[in-house]
Amino acid sequence: MSDGAGSQSALRAAGPVAETLLGASGVLTVGASLIFVAVMVLLALALRRPAGQVHARWWVLGGGLAFPAIVLSALFAYSEQHKPPWRVAPPKDALIVGITARMWWWEVRYRDPATGAEVVTANEVRMPVGRPVYFGLSSADVIHSFWVPSLGGKMDMVPGRVQHLQLQANRAGVWRGQCAEFCGEQHARMALHVVAEEPAAFEAWLAAQARPASAVPRGPGAERLSRGRDAFVAHRCTACHAVRGLSEERSLGPDLTHVGSRLFLGAGSVPNEPAQLARWVAHTQQIKPGARMPSAGERIDDADLHAIAAWLSHLQ
Repeated sequence: MSDGAGSQSALRAAGPVAETLLGASGVLTVGASLIFVAVMVLLALALRRPAGQVHARWWVLGGGLAFPAIVLSALFAYSEQHKPPWRVAPPKDALIVGITARMWWWEVRYRDPATGAEVVTANEVRMPVGRPVYFGLSSADVIHSFWVPSLGGKMDMVPGRVQHLQLQANRAGVWRGQCAEFCGEQHARMALHVVAEEPAAFEAWLAAQARPASAVPRGPGAERLSRGRDAFVAHRCTACHAVRGLSEERSLGPDLTHVGSRLFLGAGSVPNEPAQLARWVAHTQQIKPGARMPSAGERIDDADLHAIAAWLSHLQ
């Protein structure tokens, strides 16, 4: 993929909405620069003008009324022609994705085309290249804001309401998104990543996500993975996290059914690697103070901790 997982720039447009916003920003920047230069030229001429009568009325009418009216009318016409289309209903070929913002992570929901069942994941959005994606955005607690600069503008997520946003990726890549509305202590660590991939790869990923958690395979390492699964249950991790096929659905924490396939942990806090996963479980409050997940380092021994990390990494 061409874009790094940390790419978060409105200047690197990767979709039609972002390209429109980038073009409008360029027009505003160039226009403002020309106006600034013109004002400086008039100021220089005024300083060199000999003392005498100034036709103030014409300057007020021309510079204070006519010029702003022309500029603002032109900007209005330009914005009306280039604003992204808002749709009451999604296009027929659109992918529907529901996102619920929580303190401080993102719950992401798809619908399995084979069974109609919901597919739940967290902190990572996958989308097919070239296909419009119609997001239903809501919040479970306070006001958040969904923003992926390389794909489009911001959209507030208000408790009790569902906002809609349509985006599209023109090429494969990974882009970082961010909550753009201050929402509490860990607002700065409430990131999500958008992964755009070819339609066939996306369909294969969605089909895999709809399945229950992978069973422990036979062979080398099976004993350690089994120990990690059993320790996960014994230490009551299932009280907050769902792992389909092992525990019923929970909403307090992210669904971990296929957590091993994600790029990051803790809404972009640390890379998703077994060592980092063990560190995250053991020292959650040191990494992300105020998160609702307690640090488990003092109540889970190292052997169980690393076995849990190995088992969760296995859940692809």
